[in-house]
Amino acid sequence: MRRELDRIPVRGRVVIGEGERDRAPMLWTGEAFGRGDEASFGLDIAVDPLEGTNLCATGGPGAIAVLAAAPRGGLLTAPDVYMDKIAVGPRSRHLLGDAVRLRRDPGTNLRNLAAAEGVPVGELVVVVLERSRHADLIADARRAGARVRLIGDGDLSAAILAATPGSGVHVAMGSGGAPEGVIAAAALRCMGGGMLGRLVVRDEADQRRIEEVSRKAGMPAGRPAGTPADPFRTMTAEELAPGEPLRFCAAGVTDGPLVGGVRFGDRGLETTTLTLGSDPPEMRRTVRRRLV
Repeated sequence: MRRELDRIPVRGRVVIGEGERDRAPMLWTGEAFGRGDEASFGLDIAVDPLEGTNLCATGGPGAIAVLAAAPRGGLLTAPDVYMDKIAVGPRSRHLLGDAVRLRRDPGTNLRNLAAAEGVPVGELVVVVLERSRHADLIADARRAGARVRLIGDGDLSAAILAATPGSGVHVAMGSGGAPEGVIAAAALRCMGGGMLGRLVVRDEADQRRIEEVSRKAGMPAGRPAGTPADPFRTMTAEELAPGEPLRFCAAGVTDGPLVGGVRFGDRGLETTTLTLGSDPPEMRRTVRRRLV
């Protein structure tokens, strides 16, 4: 990914990287890329070169490589902490912040979403990461009568599926990585969906992480670039990824509901990439075959 990025004639900057979290040698937050000069277009990107590391390691479904891009300043620089999230498709986007809120009980949210989606609450499918921290959320969703689909990893893909026609997913709920939340917000904006997100500061380590990202972004302590002064404020997809136009792409690593994975054959390999755009609206899947 780094090699390809350096071929682009832009003045690029990584606002969300993977280097720090995985101790990788590149794609760190704040890192520059591209072969452009000072007069070139300023491009910000958020990357997750392997969303679903455990899925890939175990051969599970849904591991992807993802990238979101926007003009300079168009993506929130999110620290590597948790974020409470609700992601929905176009039919339910208008409910966010009003009939559907992060601080509202899940049962009420799900009943309101079911009405917007035009299905009984018993047919509403909500995807939740199977984590101990979600025990109450899962129990509340089941008491409301919704169909709970538990996943082991990949809440970014779950958020995108909530806005994907024919996916069978209506909403993704729960807490996951804040960087993945920003990338998901960019994708959802391209698809006409919506999202609510709120940073979760659990302890002093989270606060230190926020301050570290702040310093790298050149912002006052405690406030990463684009992050509100109050980290507990609920943000919309338009605040998490305010840029225009936005671009998003996801290349499959292992087969999943979003895109197919890498396939090896006698003559070469095949990859599938989902590309989304906000202006003009775009959604396409591209299959590439390469002889090796």
